[in-house]
Amino acid sequence: MGPILLAFVLAVVAWLLVVGDLVRRHRPAWHWYLTGYPAAAWRVVFTWRRVALLNDLAVSRLPARTLVGHLLVKGDPVRPVAPRISFPRATRMGLSVVVRLHAGQTPATYMQAADALVHAWKVHAVRVTSPERGLVLLTATATDPLLRPGLASAPAELLSALIGALETGGAWVMNLRLVPHWLIAGATRSGKSTLLARLITQLAPQPVALVGIDCKGGMELGLFTERLSALATCRREAVAVLTALVVDMQDRMNACRTAGVRSIWELPDKLRPVPVVVLVDEIAELYLSDGTRQSKAEAEQCSTLLLRLAQLGAALGLHLVVAGQRVGSDLGPGVTALRAQLGGRICHRVNDPGTAEMTLGDLNKDAVTVAQAITAQERGVAVCTGPDGGWARARSHLTPTDEAVATARKHSGMAPELPAIGRALVALEGDGK
Repeated sequence: MGPILLAFVLAVVAWLLVVGDLVRRHRPAWHWYLTGYPAAAWRVVFTWRRVALLNDLAVSRLPARTLVGHLLVKGDPVRPVAPRISFPRATRMGLSVVVRLHAGQTPATYMQAADALVHAWKVHAVRVTSPERGLVLLTATATDPLLRPGLASAPAELLSALIGALETGGAWVMNLRLVPHWLIAGATRSGKSTLLARLITQLAPQPVALVGIDCKGGMELGLFTERLSALATCRREAVAVLTALVVDMQDRMNACRTAGVRSIWELPDKLRPVPVVVLVDEIAELYLSDGTRQSKAEAEQCSTLLLRLAQLGAALGLHLVVAGQRVGSDLGPGVTALRAQLGGRICHRVNDPGTAEMTLGDLNKDAVTVAQAITAQERGVAVCTGPDGGWARARSHLTPTDEAVATARKHSGMAPELPAIGRALVALEGDGK
């Protein structure tokens, strides 16, 4: 019976290993709940006090200075007490722990200890937030969900694009009805162009007008010309297109005022003008000048027109998606004013801290630190803001160029005509001749 029993046990173990591997690959959430979470929760509970002591999270109930007779003795804190924590609560691919702060503690101390918690708990990352005063929420992620993000599901809505996946496993959605204008920053080969391609493929089947401004000769957005209602490939054309859009915006204002409504979405379907999404690739090309009078005038015009569209366009169905490698006040005084109007922020890997600070600093300081930690190998990974005012790491879905071009060509019939822009570009060509 001994050899038979041993063979049976080995067969059962082998079967469990095979089943476990299948569950891990095809049902990672199940695998986490059954095997990963119990082990991680045990590590959190039994290592917390030691981690708190080593990372200055514990405090002493007695002062570090004691008066002995007439002699003041200074020494190490006596009987340090670790902060109280809740029992780890399982999430889809991680766990969360609530910590009650000692008097005088701030969440910044826990942010500095995040790396130590990662190693002690053997998880991928630990994010520190403060849901309310006196409490800190430690959210641990077991594995990097952005290595193979796939695509989460999201309901199809007008002016809503499913971009990719969040670090939490949820869907990364750009909803222009909720957040009308977006700023996208990222260095070369950081995933910025991939995100724009994904956005275009998601908006292509929808009844919206796409207007491209690509002053790099149309190298990026020119691939999708068949779906674009207009494309400006130099700054002179950009000025003409933006001027026509501002004129169209005034017509939409008049229509809303006549109907007694505040936005085009309150107009009847027959009277509602088509929504327009303006895609600007490399914002610096619109603001930089070579010092000549004409170049300075064009840069000032672009700055003013973009700012007007950002300030007034949301309720009128005019939306801006502005992308650039470098976003800073050195581009011109109008950049800071424009940034203030772009509520949605996406920051890929950047080459300088100033761009990350310019993109995310006015919304959340923690997000700046996380964005600066994105490596060159993490193409497509970005820190994005959400409609709730928070932030998250995310990765855009990889959309091959040929697939994006095919999608734009397939839906070329959805591109509405914008007569005002057409007339402006024709007049510009006539002036050039």
